[in-house]
Amino acid sequence: MLAPPVKSGPRYNQMITSDKVRVIDENGENLGVMYTREAIEQAAEVGLDLVEISPNADPPVAKFLDVGKFRYEAQKKANAARKNQKTQEIKEIKMRPNIDDHDYDVKMRAIHKFIGEGDKVKVTLRFRGRELSHQQLGMNLLKRVQEDTAEDAKIEAYPRMEGRQMLMVLSPK
Repeated sequence: MLAPPVKSGPRYNQMITSDKVRVIDENGENLGVMYTREAIEQAAEVGLDLVEISPNADPPVAKFLDVGKFRYEAQKKANAARKNQKTQEIKEIKMRPNIDDHDYDVKMRAIHKFIGEGDKVKVTLRFRGRELSHQQLGMNLLKRVQEDTAEDAKIEAYPRMEGRQMLMVLSPK
């Protein structure tokens, strides 16, 4: 046999399992603790449902509401929260160990912009040919990047070699 479908959302009217509830009427006034049956009848007289607002309280708090309207408002609130949340992306900045000052400044402006927008920045330093034997130059450059971004970013992944490139990840403070 199939189990009955599980209802999501707040319990209301006959679904409320406790025998006593603290009741709040449609105007927000506290009516005190009363039997659930009695509270359901009072809500029906007003033309509303008895909706369990905080089931974990002792006794549970229930309110006179229209269940459909309550669910709709809760769904709208959840959608608004989902819309306003920012996903953190990883932006990549590529450099070379012998980068010129002006090029470095342009890259730093981009890093500051990305961190200001709340994104993580992956700084990739690519070595070609003989540059690979001078890794300390790359390390010095990444330390310089670290110092220049110290006030608004923290290091999430310290500089490390991966093949022919050195990586470092910065994230907003």
